[in-house]
Amino acid sequence: MSEIEVGPQVLTGAVWRVGGAALPVIIQGGMGVGVSGWRLARAVAGAGQLGVVSGVALDALLARRLQRGDPGGELRRALAHFPVPELAQRVLDRFFVPGGLPQGEPFRPVHHIGLAPRRQALELAVVGNFVEVFLAKAGHGGPVGINYLEKIQLATPAALYGALLAGVDVVLMGAGLPTEIPRLLDALTRHAPAELSVAVDGAPTGERHTVRLDPPGLLGAALPPLRRPRLLAIVSSATLAAYLARDPATCPDGFVLETPVAGGHSARPRGRFAVTDDGEPVYGPRDRVDVARVRELGLPFWLAGGYGTPDRLVEARQAGAAGVQVGTAFALCRESGLDPALRRRLLAGAADGTLLVRNHGAVSPTGFPFKVVHLAGTMSDEEAYATRPRLCDLGYLRTPYRKDDGRVGYRCPAEPVDAYVRKGGRAADTASARCLCNGLTATIGLGQHRADGYAEPALVTLGQDLAFLPELGRDGDYGAADVIAYLRG
Repeated sequence: MSEIEVGPQVLTGAVWRVGGAALPVIIQGGMGVGVSGWRLARAVAGAGQLGVVSGVALDALLARRLQRGDPGGELRRALAHFPVPELAQRVLDRFFVPGGLPQGEPFRPVHHIGLAPRRQALELAVVGNFVEVFLAKAGHGGPVGINYLEKIQLATPAALYGALLAGVDVVLMGAGLPTEIPRLLDALTRHAPAELSVAVDGAPTGERHTVRLDPPGLLGAALPPLRRPRLLAIVSSATLAAYLARDPATCPDGFVLETPVAGGHSARPRGRFAVTDDGEPVYGPRDRVDVARVRELGLPFWLAGGYGTPDRLVEARQAGAAGVQVGTAFALCRESGLDPALRRRLLAGAADGTLLVRNHGAVSPTGFPFKVVHLAGTMSDEEAYATRPRLCDLGYLRTPYRKDDGRVGYRCPAEPVDAYVRKGGRAADTASARCLCNGLTATIGLGQHRADGYAEPALVTLGQDLAFLPELGRDGDYGAADVIAYLRG
């Protein structure tokens, strides 16, 4: 792949290489929990573009897939390459079920990662991220990235370290500003003890809380040399990009500039918050990304959210972007991690014009607007939502808060209302909050079955721009290579 022409110039000093290739034109978005899994990222990277795995909840996904019996043996093959065999064996001993759990049997739970996490929780997070990246990189020389949410701070050091051990090429991070990630990557690449600041609600000014990882203490001293991956910050405005770029300590290697129509979480509107009659946040001129200002920063960038067509790719390149990030078109392709039955329903709805994606301001426990596909029987269905028992057992979106006695607790608006209020939360925050952790896990066919027989329903997220579907979805099925060929014209 040659250097990419951007407008009238060619990126020279700003060009960096990933996986042995120059800047990719297309970044496949890191979506949901396991929607952007290793199969999808491998297919995209094998075609020379940046394949990306979602880094959310990979500890739970590994545990549940092992309990399903690992039918193809891929997970066990990846575990056999983990640099500390005895640690990988401990994970297998805890979770692998030959032949898989009986239908309807609950999955064994995994430990939460808190400010003082158990060793088992850290081990599983490191190994889960290693396995996903290792499998995505197998069998080709293309670049592979991993996408994390800055909001999920407690798991970040262990998750990042596992991805580094597998040789990840690019780290992408959104849902917050990754100001400490460059320093964290530097330390973990050296196998040095590292820490990350954690936001704690109610903590007084000057009181700092951190989550730490000591790689030699966790894995031992004989560790392989690591290569530092590139960092792309996913931001929604030129102001945020400029803020990160002004200081070498916080400056990433590039940016993904995301508009509000992108799938999953989006930034809140700037200025006074208002909603439409359907309850969707209203975005205005202040929410448009000043691409020219970002271009002046001299770092490569990609445009995302509504850029899933050939014309938009051309437009992005002419504006000075290295290319585009595309999510929804890949989410609906056959290599996607979406449950196959759900994917067929989504494609059928798109074909007959009934597929509805709305941006809800209060569905996500994070408080950020979140795109939800309205689909009967899923968590978007008010009846399904009303009958689901409120509980928080996966806990990735829990918020740390300071108790009156100075200790740190954890709460989530999707947990039982009385428990959330007892922990100092506002009852109003719970009114529409869905459990994203369980809903998104069910979307890839790994939802929990409760001991009483209740099965967790799915919660599906996609982007709101479906302009690619008349071309890609006309035959009802397509692959990742078809998406790339379509975008490249």
